[in-house]
Amino acid sequence: MLLTDIIRTKRDGGALTDAQIQFVVDGLADQSIPAEQISSLAMAIFLNSMDFSEAGKLTAAMAGSGTVLDWSGEELDGPVVDKHSTGGVGDKVSFLLAPIVAACGGYVPMISGRGLGHTGGTTDKAESIPGYDTAPGYEKFKAVVKEVGCAIIGQTNDLAPADRRFYGIRDVTATVESIPLITASILSKKIAAGINSLVMDVKTGSGAFMDTLERSREMAESLISTAAHAGLNTHAVLTDMNQVLGTTVGNALEIQEAMTFLRNDKRDARLDKVTITLCAEMLVVSGIEIDRAEALRRCEEAVTSGRAAEIFSQMCSSLGGPSDFVENSAKYLATAPVVQPIYTTGTLSRVDGRALGNAIIELSGGRQRVGEEIDWSVGFSQVAPLGTVLDGERPLALVHASSDEAAERAGNRLLEACATEPEVQMEAPVIIEIMTEAT
Repeated sequence: MLLTDIIRTKRDGGALTDAQIQFVVDGLADQSIPAEQISSLAMAIFLNSMDFSEAGKLTAAMAGSGTVLDWSGEELDGPVVDKHSTGGVGDKVSFLLAPIVAACGGYVPMISGRGLGHTGGTTDKAESIPGYDTAPGYEKFKAVVKEVGCAIIGQTNDLAPADRRFYGIRDVTATVESIPLITASILSKKIAAGINSLVMDVKTGSGAFMDTLERSREMAESLISTAAHAGLNTHAVLTDMNQVLGTTVGNALEIQEAMTFLRNDKRDARLDKVTITLCAEMLVVSGIEIDRAEALRRCEEAVTSGRAAEIFSQMCSSLGGPSDFVENSAKYLATAPVVQPIYTTGTLSRVDGRALGNAIIELSGGRQRVGEEIDWSVGFSQVAPLGTVLDGERPLALVHASSDEAAERAGNRLLEACATEPEVQMEAPVIIEIMTEAT
């Protein structure tokens, strides 16, 4: 089989066969196909797309290109279910969701990623917890999931290696935005993790990769339909990302907010709505609950009863973190030497989420180059939600920085990212739509 024939087929708008897709994936995994031919194929797919059947075959083949976790021998008494977000600003939902769903009888083996572009990474946030091991090895990972009900770790090199190489080539050839290739990339890693069902948090707005509702719906439909062809039952929740999710942005600051939520001390309304909705949908998609209202009630009770906090504490200590982290998180998390309020006046009417995420990177809270060190302590807290009246007393946010100069630069970036008006009515529901099948 010649790759040039495969490229030609897709270049001319044809559909790839199972054998052709497997040939490509094998060549990606063992690096027998040169990068220039893969980049040519990626561009052909970018221009002519793939149908759901093709994308499903690509997903399954990439999932099988490396280690595939099997939970069938673990004798679990509940379903294996996971959640994936398409990326946002201030998104600390995973740290809440995993223990909540575990408290309701699900098993959540969450293999997460690092920051991508302007969005923060779950793995980076987890590593702000002293001692927490995000690379424990599969046997330890499986043991913690079985014993505790959930574990959050980082991606490994042997999980869907064909996807890892394909993504690296797409990243430098202007083909990242292909919806079928994004879909296959996301789902291949989830299938390789051995899950039975999945809920996708598809973000839309200024802080999302898909900044229009139309593109977000297209992404959700692709994920649901492609997953079905690959044998993975998937629901999607479209959520608003036109402002920070919660009140914090930055690694340690977001972990602190998550612990405040799990302790039931303070729960930001939008963060609470997204978290509990996603958790309930995981109970529904996995078959733990049939009735969505009952699923919502059970998830709420998991927080108020303290059971979710207990499970997070067990997960944290099992993976090397402090055993009392939930109760005493402020004692362990890094704090910035400079904390300054940022003021403006008027009613907050717009936030450029992408610009805000980039401001965190400039503070060294994210990476500009591969392997760059992160300052866990920096970011923004007490971030005002849209519609807040800012009168010179209530700050737009507090900036946490390593120096006065860095704080000033970040404060200016924040002010540039936001707009105010004398008076404005804000109606922005955070849950836009729940999709259980493609239209």
